Amino acid sequence: MSTSIKHTFPLGFPWQTEDPFLFCVYHLDHYPKGEENMGPSPELFEGRNLGNDFTLKDGWRMYHGTTVPGFPYHPHRGFETITIVNKGYCDHSDSLGAAGRFGNGDVQWMTAGRGVQHSEMFPLLNEDTDNPLELFQIWLNLPKANKFVEPHFKMLWHEDIPVVTEANVSIKVIAGNYKGTDANSPAPNSWASHTENEVAIWNIKVDAQSEFILPKSGKPVNRTLYFYEGDEIQIENQKINPNFGIALDSTQDVSIRIGNEKAHFLLLQGKPIDEPVAKYGPFVMNSNAEIEQAMEEYRLTQFGGWPWRHADPVHDKNKGRFALYPDGQLEEKN
Repeated sequence: MSTSIKHTFPLGFPWQTEDPFLFCVYHLDHYPKGEENMGPSPELFEGRNLGNDFTLKDGWRMYHGTTVPGFPYHPHRGFETITIVNKGYCDHSDSLGAAGRFGNGDVQWMTAGRGVQHSEMFPLLNEDTDNPLELFQIWLNLPKANKFVEPHFKMLWHEDIPVVTEANVSIKVIAGNYKGTDANSPAPNSWASHTENEVAIWNIKVDAQSEFILPKSGKPVNRTLYFYEGDEIQIENQKINPNFGIALDSTQDVSIRIGNEKAHFLLLQGKPIDEPVAKYGPFVMNSNAEIEQAMEEYRLTQFGGWPWRHADPVHDKNKGRFALYPDGQLEEKN
């Protein structure tokens, strides 16, 4: 009997991915009110391993931050990061001199290429109310031919990202094409920039007690559907609980019946790059020798150094969403 489900798996931290994706993590933190420095009150730090706080305590984590939650400067080489911020804000700074504040639906697409340092901090801008954060970070591999391209920084503002609304579903088309609706162009050297690679990143929300038909792709590719919020769903005759991933046959339409709560999904899809992958922390190359070379180059050059005063910079508290690009171009949003 034909089935559209290849297998299912529980969602850990990070989530399991398939080529061309390397990594996917989902951050859901219910941060408290912020202080003047945009971090939590220091009295809430008791019992936390500041600098390496990945334990969900009181509904939130500091990660590698010590005053403001987030990830102080760190290097990358050989892949791309796609950061989707559904709730809250992220302050970006990098070794190219680029910076930005984005959130509440915005997406940042950054090609590390030959090497870049960046920081990602989560400023708690609200002093009178809580500061919820919901964020996905996805690592998309680069093929060998593009491992050493120049780093690239691109913002996809939520006002510009297409959202397809059907009777009982909304599909945010971050990458790829959904029933004729094209996403904005990705970074120029991305595996996603070639339509024949069928890369898709969709955030899908389906109403309770309804049915959604996920359309098949144009060709056989890797396709994973992450069910991260809601009640149980049913695909064919199989019931699936939330916090599970579903590897699907991309050549078949998939009927999904939704339970008693609205269901939230992330879909990652793409043609495999199908090259050797060597990974060591923030470096992804094709061989261990290339990893050693990346580490040595980082020791010698710091990938251009760090032009910011602090390792964990946050931007002015009263500043809105913005992007400052390496060439000095500034975009500002309300």
